[in-house]
Amino acid sequence: MTPLQIVFLLAAAFTLVSALLVVTRPNLVHASLWLIAALAGVAILFVLLEAGFLAAVQVVIYIGAIAILIIFAVMLTRGVMSDAGPGVNRNWWGAALSAVLLFGGIVALLSQVPAAASRLPAPLGDADALLEDLGRSLVDVDRYVLPFEVASVLLLAALIGSIVIARPSAGEEGQK
Repeated sequence: MTPLQIVFLLAAAFTLVSALLVVTRPNLVHASLWLIAALAGVAILFVLLEAGFLAAVQVVIYIGAIAILIIFAVMLTRGVMSDAGPGVNRNWWGAALSAVLLFGGIVALLSQVPAAASRLPAPLGDADALLEDLGRSLVDVDRYVLPFEVASVLLLAALIGSIVIARPSAGEEGQK
């Protein structure tokens, strides 16, 4: 096993453990911090795949902006630290079963892809041309401009929602 493969396996394990801790932590602040760790693990994987631009985007946009926005929204919301009761539902087995079935279906679908059977990676071509194509596809009407704009509207709605939730109600303003 090469050192690059060892680093890949360690980064992948770190990312998976961090992602698991995101969904199992009862405290939202701790879950947000584990989300930052999981996103950092994905950035490491991008670096190992020699996708420096995507690694920089991962760090700047996802870790630097979205995760910090989530932490601010959590901290602005009152009652975050209070106990909301048990975190496990009685029907957790149904969710686990459907997750295992979904995972099996995805693995079955991916095993039928012809490119998955080949051992050689597909040639990437010129990195500058790929980066230029990515930039053009984000603003091209026929490609990804709609999902790109929907994501920005969704983030704006989340920011406005966090402000509305954090704003004191009319009865609470006079009590302070």
